[in-house]
Amino acid sequence: MENRKVLHGMSEKLVCEVTEKNKKVLLGMSGGVDSSVSALLLKNEGYEVIGTTLEFFSESSCSNTNTYLDAKNVCNQMGISHCIFDYKKEFRQYVINDFINCYANCKTPNPCIECNKYMKFGAMYDRAKEMGCEYIATGHYAKTEYSEKYKRWVLKKSNAGKKDQSYVLWNIPKELISHILFPLSDFESKEEIRQIARDNNLNVANKPDSEDICFVPDGNYKKFLESNSSIKPKEGNIVNIEGKILGKHTGLYNYTIGQRKGLGISNPVPLFVLGFNKNRNEVIVGEEDKLYKKEILVTNINLLLVDEIKEWIEVDVKTRYSSKIAKAKIIEENNNIRVIFDEPQRAITPGQSAVFYIDDIVLGGGKIV
Repeated sequence: MENRKVLHGMSEKLVCEVTEKNKKVLLGMSGGVDSSVSALLLKNEGYEVIGTTLEFFSESSCSNTNTYLDAKNVCNQMGISHCIFDYKKEFRQYVINDFINCYANCKTPNPCIECNKYMKFGAMYDRAKEMGCEYIATGHYAKTEYSEKYKRWVLKKSNAGKKDQSYVLWNIPKELISHILFPLSDFESKEEIRQIARDNNLNVANKPDSEDICFVPDGNYKKFLESNSSIKPKEGNIVNIEGKILGKHTGLYNYTIGQRKGLGISNPVPLFVLGFNKNRNEVIVGEEDKLYKKEILVTNINLLLVDEIKEWIEVDVKTRYSSKIAKAKIIEENNNIRVIFDEPQRAITPGQSAVFYIDDIVLGGGKIV
């Protein structure tokens, strides 16, 4: 591997693994510090960088006027080109409609995963090929590299600890992995990224992170659903697992598995949302011990490290982006994956993703049934 340049403020941190100079890369730019520093690092490594901002939703926090201006200004400062592409129709089709459909069917979605699959590592990669780019890049905290052990390119955890984002990338097409660059893969903290931005006089150095769903910038997903779909408040019964009516709810989409507060019912011991009966328009509640599951089924699977799982294998599993790793064994059954945990897991939620790891490599993942 060639010797790599180091930017001022990087503390000798090695960032991008480059095998050839002057490769052309299309970089997704949100106008934030992560993607802006990614542009800086890639350019420093000798890549021909083209920045792009994808239009997803007119009121989105990741595609509005400020987003475009911040991204464009960073590109102008670095002397790289910047382009904007309109994907609002596709974003609604693949991301917003899935979001609405999940809540309509008593599931809890993670729209970032759909966006990564269809938009950032789907539509953007198609655009990159049209533009003659060998690679696409984003400011995600994740890593790609060639594994001699598995004789293929693999997706791995980054060094960013709790900020690692490999969980939301399990659904990307595996044939793209060798064409994806994650310039931030070896950094351990966001402050390192901000310091690089400060040292290089980027105006976005102290720009706050966006924590909300990008197309629900005020965080009120219930209001979004009511305004953008046929989902409306519909009163029904809150029942226990024996079917006894304990109270009333205001609409199934207003509740999530594991929820305790806001149920409006009194009981000698705390009660939690265990699930839903859509046909009867019921919220089912019970005591906390009923929230734990030893076994789950995962569908819509995408395997990155292997082509199939014929025998039981031991893995680490995450069932939410913020959840801790759980030990389990898995096997493929009729295009689904059966998961048996070593220890029962709390508040497993249909619609969320179960992502499987072997050491720090993403084996694959799927949607929890």
